[in-house]
Amino acid sequence: MKIVLINPDIPWNAGNIGRTCVAAGAELVFVGKMGFEINSKEIRRSGLDYWQYLKYSIYKDFESFLSTLGEKPPLIFLSTRGKTAYWDAPYREDSCLIFGSEGAGLPDMMYEKYADKLYCIPMWSDHVRSLNLSTSAGLVLYEAIRQVRRPVSL
Repeated sequence: MKIVLINPDIPWNAGNIGRTCVAAGAELVFVGKMGFEINSKEIRRSGLDYWQYLKYSIYKDFESFLSTLGEKPPLIFLSTRGKTAYWDAPYREDSCLIFGSEGAGLPDMMYEKYADKLYCIPMWSDHVRSLNLSTSAGLVLYEAIRQVRRPVSL
């Protein structure tokens, strides 16, 4: 599986997501403009000493990333604008879990083009607009793993 971050802004979130990817055996993909540099101290601090084990890739735009996936890639977009809960997504072992930036979310064109692949994390309180990006990525990744029942050594 891959966690795909579109235009990520905050290095601490990327570092935490990187650590989660290492723990889960997932790849982290950065797409578009980043609000930090991969070698920055902030991202490595939040990734701690796990960063060296992270499989990650960087693409200048979404089309470049898509060109690496082949036909009909298993794309799952996560957004507060989604109308279907993330636990109802059609996860596969090769799913790409796609998240927008912390400040702007996904690029506008993705909401229309991928409306049938858009999922949300339900909120039961009117006092919270969304969860932190690294929390959201962890929730969705581990639900995807649970559903595809990927073996793990305990």
